[in-house]
Amino acid sequence: MRRVRRIGLVAGAAASVTVIGPSSSAYGVDGVGQCTFPMKKQYAGIPWPLQRVLLDELWSKTKGKGVRVAVIDTGVDNSNIQLKSAVDASAGTDFLKGGKNKTDGTVDEVGHGTKVAGIIAARPREGTGFVGLAPEATIIPIRQNDEKNSGKDTTMAKAIDHAIAKGADIINISQDTTKPLNSASPMGQAVRRALNKEIVVVASSGNDGLDGKSRNTYPAAFDGVLAVAASDRNNERAAFSQSGDFVDVAAPGVDIVSTVPRGGQCADNGTSFSAPYAAGVATLLRAEHPEWTAAQIIAQIEQTAERTINSRDKHVGWGVIDPVRALTEDTTPINSPHPDPGPSGASAPEPAHLAMGETPQERNERYATYAIGTATVLIVIVAGATVTARDVRRRRARRES
Repeated sequence: MRRVRRIGLVAGAAASVTVIGPSSSAYGVDGVGQCTFPMKKQYAGIPWPLQRVLLDELWSKTKGKGVRVAVIDTGVDNSNIQLKSAVDASAGTDFLKGGKNKTDGTVDEVGHGTKVAGIIAARPREGTGFVGLAPEATIIPIRQNDEKNSGKDTTMAKAIDHAIAKGADIINISQDTTKPLNSASPMGQAVRRALNKEIVVVASSGNDGLDGKSRNTYPAAFDGVLAVAASDRNNERAAFSQSGDFVDVAAPGVDIVSTVPRGGQCADNGTSFSAPYAAGVATLLRAEHPEWTAAQIIAQIEQTAERTINSRDKHVGWGVIDPVRALTEDTTPINSPHPDPGPSGASAPEPAHLAMGETPQERNERYATYAIGTATVLIVIVAGATVTARDVRRRRARRES
């Protein structure tokens, strides 16, 4: 059995597109132990992100059949039984070459791309509650990176063009670089070519957010790309998730169960696994509304996300994705890819009402209000008692006189 090799972010690599690595090493489905290839023990229960989704309602109209999703990553191992029928190896490719003498993108020596693909389109299997959000979609495997971070922005551009040529409807990129790139860069131009073909491009925001600083990552920060941050079980930003004005939405990225090479499942953390969650929802929307533009699909995901305020922030964008709401409140296409609360743009999205505890500041203010009110009542009572006692003394004195 083969141990997972953790992928880290490359520091100072000029124009290098780096795979988003987990914030901690991958681990077994029980939360302990080492993840291996294959994992003989599969996750019997339903992973927490799926527990929040009524799958029968989500899949009431489609399971993503006919939609092609390009996974540009470390490859997708189709020997995992949950991915075997999902992967179109004939459309895949390998820009690194030489992986076990296969060039169809189905070599994954890291396991990263196989996890990403599983979140999108893993087929159901007896004995496990884990399944992809779009379990009838087709995966186009494109190997563009490895444990050495060999992928660069130029090979990423080629990978995007390959996805376009092979008829991708959705492109998932769980990789990033913090090197500033503009729309004229090879990767920027490739992204624009995909968007011009009405392909929905989804990218992870990055895992470098522990310092609390905002920074752009690419390709997520390119205009038109759905940039996805990571949320935790409380629908709050995961501590490692990169923040920035470019963030559009958030999706589960903590303790995420998915498929690994040669069979079985492991759990992992990272925005790498938030992006395919969003891509899975986009896949279902594309299947249900093939006439919608890429911008309309992105806007639908943004407008139906769970939020506590009627605005956008740099941590979770428009909120945490709500797959069922995105698929059931979809009668009217939305034309703005980025809702604007101002009067000149689209109407401001209504916040989802969440049950939230009050903040310490709100609690202190409440206590202060209670204290003031109580003090006022006491003053009135004491004053009234004083007047009453005085009147009683006066009446008694008059009777005695």
